[in-house]
Amino acid sequence: MLRHLMALITAVFLIAPAPSATAQDATTAETDRSATGGAQTLEDILARQRGEVVDDSFRRSLIGDDTAAGIAAQLGTLGGESDSEVWRALRYGHDSVTVSAGGDVARNLIQDGGMAWYQFREGPLATYGGYLLLGTIAALILFYLLRGKIMIDEPMTGRTVTRFAGVERFAHWMLAGSFIVLGLTGLIVMFGRAFIAPTFGKEANAVILSASKIIHNNIAWPFMLALVMIFVMWVWHNIPNRTDLTWFAQAGGIIGKKHPPAKKFNAGQKIIFWSVILLGGSISVSGLSLLFPFELPLFAKTFTVLNDLGVPGLLGMAELPTQLAPQEEMQLAQAWHAIVGFVLMAIIIAHIYIGSVGMEGAFDAMGSGEVDEAWAHQHHSIWLDEVKAKEKEPPGASAPAE
Repeated sequence: MLRHLMALITAVFLIAPAPSATAQDATTAETDRSATGGAQTLEDILARQRGEVVDDSFRRSLIGDDTAAGIAAQLGTLGGESDSEVWRALRYGHDSVTVSAGGDVARNLIQDGGMAWYQFREGPLATYGGYLLLGTIAALILFYLLRGKIMIDEPMTGRTVTRFAGVERFAHWMLAGSFIVLGLTGLIVMFGRAFIAPTFGKEANAVILSASKIIHNNIAWPFMLALVMIFVMWVWHNIPNRTDLTWFAQAGGIIGKKHPPAKKFNAGQKIIFWSVILLGGSISVSGLSLLFPFELPLFAKTFTVLNDLGVPGLLGMAELPTQLAPQEEMQLAQAWHAIVGFVLMAIIIAHIYIGSVGMEGAFDAMGSGEVDEAWAHQHHSIWLDEVKAKEKEPPGASAPAE
């Protein structure tokens, strides 16, 4: 079931091509296991390594319950059960293990879904996530070569207007800085071992990955705090309105000679804002679930809601499992955390491009907080008019002077 869930997540959020019918629908054909005494064969092992669905009923049922000899006929410490039968019982949850503390979680000695999660993490997740980031960077380079830097058309006036106050810039940079650190440490944890260990050795790899994990877990707190701050300060400026339609029609000024009018945030910036709020919020929730898997299980409750809404049936799937072990919760949360992280990193890379080399004067808005009136008139003319109108208001007036 976990393998199917991983495939579903990949298809929906990374737009990955659907797995081939051979890999998904393959079922182990009737196999002659007489040479192995009924045990698995080399073909069974190779089929699992190829990702095929293997019918393991021939093993699942051989856990010794019905094969043990009577007590008088048993020899040795294991009686009628062999080592392999004991391990199969542990793997498939038929064991009689008892624990003094920890409950059912502590009894789970073998969690078979871990291999499906590992294959997803090392395969589709790393592959498509890497392609997404590299493709975004390549697309921005191509756009810059074709379009060039967006310049200010009007002469600079020398008069500035306050674009963002100090507290707004503080929240923005705390969010931006923490997200960059989170993204880099997350990528190190995802890809680092393949490059660090061969280059610097296993000890250096262990130190770097351990440090990245600690940094990642602790930088998450200022990220979440900044996320709340920018939501409170900017949400009312990011409600969609009719001017956004004009902005989209002119592609933000790329189509046509005039730049479309905009309030404090244009339609493109609203997309960035809501992407950060929604995706950043989702990353935060899944991250908290990873930090506190026993206290904050996420997917069992989510799957219950989806089952009640009939979503799996609409997708041609069986009902999603609603009883998940903490290990399964962490595997699904890590997969979701990484997928949404890749998507948000791609969006933020585009945002960084526009705010730095992509647009003249854009960095000043978050650098000093002051922008030239020519820049403001070109990119946010409605907002500039509102600011100038407020400057003309007499003290205590509630409306512009006539």
